[in-house]
This record gives sequence, structure tokens and C-alpha cells, in this order.
Amino acid sequence: MSLAKTERAGLVETMRGLGPDVPTMCEGWTARDLAVHLILRERRPDAAAGMFVPFLAWHTRSVERAYAAKPWDELLAAVLDGPPWYSPFRPLDSLLNLSEMFVHHEDLLRGGADPAGPFLPRKLTPEMERALERPLKTAGRMILRSSPVRVTLGSVDGRELLTAGRGEPVTVTGTTGELLLWAFGRAPVDVKFTGSQTAVAALAGADRSL
Repeated sequence: MSLAKTERAGLVETMRGLGPDVPTMCEGWTARDLAVHLILRERRPDAAAGMFVPFLAWHTRSVERAYAAKPWDELLAAVLDGPPWYSPFRPLDSLLNLSEMFVHHEDLLRGGADPAGPFLPRKLTPEMERALERPLKTAGRMILRSSPVRVTLGSVDGRELLTAGRGEPVTVTGTTGELLLWAFGRAPVDVKFTGSQTAVAALAGADRSL
């Protein structure tokens, strides 16, 4: 089983254990909202398009409501089954879905945590940490390309994973998983910042989204 499928199974197990109404790190989203998002992304490209094209948003909302009304076990089964045969995500599951499943699993696991407080993350396997480096580098460059400071993401073993942006230098250090979550704007995460107080504050206030 691929790491993407293993993480998907773990996400569904966590959803099943916590129930549909628990909060997530995605502001305003419950576990049910998260499940619907994943289903639309993989099974309803017509509805997923409305996340990016404003005039299609009404269609997205309509489809979301229809799925949200389905029984929780039915939603979980759809998430666990993954992309159907007609989905472009199916042949590229290992490539496109590892970071998606990991980030949303953590959205659920940390949903009730204080964004400003300390958080002890789950320990990932070395294989998982290595596998997350690729999506971190790919997404991180796009997310941080307009950073107001020059950001270097550094691993806990001293490697430089990527550098992006311009200005004063700031180094963000953490495990690959924590750096990926930080790059996507999630909180709380377990990372450390090295740089001037002004530069770190500028980075903290900058938008981090694709």
C-alpha cells in the first residue's frame, strides 16, 4: 500500500473515531465539511471548479449541501475508496494525494488545539518525512515566492530544503511534516524561527496560500 493510501486510511479512521462535528484547523470547517471537500475534489470536478471560478460557486455550494446531507458512514466510505476510475487523481494518487491526505489528517487531529499554543505532533516514519519533501519543495516555492523576507526552510538534521522570497533572511526549522503544515498556513505547528524580530514578524504577517 502506498503512503498516500496509508495516510488516507488513517484519516478516515480518525474521522470515524472523532465523529462528523469536531472542528478542524480549517477555520469554520467540521470533519463533515472536510470529508465533503475531499469527495468533491476527487469525484466531482464540476463542483470543485467553483472553488476557483467565482461564477460557479453557486453550483459548488449546491453540491456541497447535497453531500453534507448524506449519512456520515457513506461519506467515510467515499473518502476511503479514493478517486474513482474516471478521476485524474486515480493514476496520480501517490503523487498528488500524499500531501493532501497528510495536511487534512493533521487539520483534524489539531482541530481543537490552541493555534497560539505549543503542540506535540505525532511522530512520522522516516519514510513519510522523506516522501513529504517533494510536495514541500513544490508547494513551498509557489507559496513563498512573494514572501517579504528571504525564507529558508531547514530540516532538523541541518539540511536546507528550499529558499524563496527576497529581503532579510529568516530560517524556519522543523520536520518536513511541520514545515509543510506551516507553509500552508496551518497552526499550531512545531517550527522554530531564526532571524531578526522585524523579519520574523513580517513573515508571520504575510499571506501563505496558493
